[in-house]
Amino acid sequence: MDRYEQIAGELRQRIERGELRPGDRVPSTREITRRWNVAMATATKVLAELRGQGLVRAVPGVGTVVADADPPVRSPSRPAAGERQIPRRPAAEGGLTTDRIVAAAVEIADAEGLEALSMRRVAAELDAATMSLYRHVPDKDGLVTLMMEQVFAPVAFSDADAELPWRPRLELAARLMWDLFRAHPWLASALSLTRPQPVGNALPFGEWMLSTMVAEGLDLPTAFTVYLSLFNYVRGTALNLEMEAAAEAATGQDAEAWMAQQEALFMDLVAAHPTFLRLTREGYDFDLDQLFEFGLQRLLDGFAVLVPSGAAPTGPGTVPAGAGTVPAGAGAAQRSSSPRS
Repeated sequence: MDRYEQIAGELRQRIERGELRPGDRVPSTREITRRWNVAMATATKVLAELRGQGLVRAVPGVGTVVADADPPVRSPSRPAAGERQIPRRPAAEGGLTTDRIVAAAVEIADAEGLEALSMRRVAAELDAATMSLYRHVPDKDGLVTLMMEQVFAPVAFSDADAELPWRPRLELAARLMWDLFRAHPWLASALSLTRPQPVGNALPFGEWMLSTMVAEGLDLPTAFTVYLSLFNYVRGTALNLEMEAAAEAATGQDAEAWMAQQEALFMDLVAAHPTFLRLTREGYDFDLDQLFEFGLQRLLDGFAVLVPSGAAPTGPGTVPAGAGTVPAGAGAAQRSSSPRS
């Protein structure tokens, strides 16, 4: 019996004994590699074996969980055991209002992505008729705009932040945006650079950066280009958050496990490219937060040449702890690694 079959057998026995019940998370690929001291490829085969036996399933935003022995018939709007539960709001509880509709929509999008959002789904969460929502919001596009207004509303700059030099001011704005995208992975794809939506609560970011660079002597068009470049960098990096969440939900594998499964294919692809071959053999610890920080500092280095007064202090750590405010729960780390031979 292969090692992955032995480990899968152990987990199957725990499920059969009731130690792992329907909806409980099973060990991730990383946990399996650490607990059983096996390679990532072996850990991936373990979960694949359990899925093939119908014992586990992937749940968006949760991971791999024990499957129901006899899945109940349910409405698509209601999550099964193990899925992230969204508190339901009876319509009688304060009545149907725009704020309650938008709050429910944000919770759905945070948990399952924009693709799961619909007027019908929101109405179901609120125990309301779908058509009743249209008395408060115009349509789905209008609802998404209101959602963006809501998630941007808590973000603020303090008077003390205004005393910072230009570079820490831009760092602060960029990190606040990054944390916001972290807290709401759907937000990056919802926002448009070429066709900006009328989101008034997002304007403080633009005003903050424009006023910062104009005060340093940049003309207004150049200052606006700096703002757009920084915004586009943060948003572009954040687009990976929702894409990875969707891919993990669809495959039941995190990025690390997926890369391990593709290792043989990549080794063949890079065989004729010595530097890539070396990188693939040695491995690379891919961390999106570290990638964001590296790119942010290099972008700010580039902006420094535009500032007539010269560059402000460089490098991470120039923004005081506690500067700015963001919604609670923002900025949770998300890490994955490339395969190693």
